[in-house]
Amino acid sequence: MHSVLSPCGSLDMSPTAIVAQAKEVGLDIIAVTDHNSTLHCKLVQELAAEAGIVALLGAEVTTREEVHCLAFFPEHERLSNFQLFLEQHYAVGQRNNPALFGFQVVVDRDDNILQEVDAPLISSLTVSIDNLEKEVHRLGGLFIPAHINKSKFSIISQLGFIPSDLPIDGVEISKHTSKKEFLKKNDYLQKYPFIQNSDAHILEGIGEIYTPLMVEEPNFDELRKALLGIGGRTILVE
Repeated sequence: MHSVLSPCGSLDMSPTAIVAQAKEVGLDIIAVTDHNSTLHCKLVQELAAEAGIVALLGAEVTTREEVHCLAFFPEHERLSNFQLFLEQHYAVGQRNNPALFGFQVVVDRDDNILQEVDAPLISSLTVSIDNLEKEVHRLGGLFIPAHINKSKFSIISQLGFIPSDLPIDGVEISKHTSKKEFLKKNDYLQKYPFIQNSDAHILEGIGEIYTPLMVEEPNFDELRKALLGIGGRTILVE
């Protein structure tokens, strides 16, 4: 889901409000994946832990090809290194226009604004999808092309297909399809594990759809095992 840091996120989507809504709808694991930034991950994880929820650390990254990709990391040091990587690939000389794209603010647990990000987070980075994948995996993260069924900003809409030699840990579909329906026209993707997320931009969208997991406990390592089908862990998206 997207917080107020993402220009597309509602101004109601503060970390505190997101966690409260996730608790209300009964989610066990959440992930705030803001566009091209991880700056809200630490606070979200702290607030989620207080609420008995696990928050994954990551971002939704837009590559040079305008492909949206999810990246998740096991701990903060690797996440911090990834944030530096993202900032190194922001488009030089461009600034966000809040009137056109929305505000990009970092807030504290009381919703006080701590920082307004100038870089246009809605824009593509200068990194290719291949090099993004390499960096995510170098840092021990999970790399998952986002909402691959969409007609814009998905790996299939931009490249025409998912290259068989691109090392990905799974694929994500949006609420607008099902794995069964999507595979009718994309049978070559049968080998990949599927996740399905709300991609919520407003509070009411949180938990609208989610990925059921068969795991021993809700955490990053168990998610990785579920994607790999290790030890009876599995993903139950149909």
